[in-house]
Amino acid sequence: MSENFFDLQPRLFGNSIYLRPLEIEDAEDLYNAASDPLIWEQHPSPFRYQRDVFDAEIFQTGLASQSTLVAVISNTDEIIGSSRFYDIDENNLELAIGFTFLARSHWGGNVNAEMKDLMLTHAFKWAKRVWFHVGIDNIRSQKAMEKIGGKLSHTAPRNLNESPVMHCYYFIDAY
Repeated sequence: MSENFFDLQPRLFGNSIYLRPLEIEDAEDLYNAASDPLIWEQHPSPFRYQRDVFDAEIFQTGLASQSTLVAVISNTDEIIGSSRFYDIDENNLELAIGFTFLARSHWGGNVNAEMKDLMLTHAFKWAKRVWFHVGIDNIRSQKAMEKIGGKLSHTAPRNLNESPVMHCYYFIDAY
């Protein structure tokens, strides 16, 4: 990957939230947002509410990726979730947004759409296409993808914890 082609850890500001790079000090607050089992019930890895699974699959990989952003409520500075950029393809000007979750207290409103809009707007400064990989049984996330304009391309397996798991591949092209 060439140097400085795309800022994977920007600070992005919306109306009700802002996104900033994940920091080691965020461990407890981010886990508190993720510790509800209902957040993960349709996810291919449904035990991410357990601390050891969360630490291994979300927090540590998020820090290592150097592309994870935490979602923070602007007027309270409460961390309510996170998302990340990954699968960067410089040749085709494509990347993926995922590993996204929000505390249930922020479901059903505009927070997910605002978070995705901030990340998409930033991504489209460089990318022509953004991919989203959604577990085939995660109906809630599939509906959320359709709500923000994601188009279903195909289904295919993706490795999750070294095992293939069927996913729906959605995309949004630069606007």
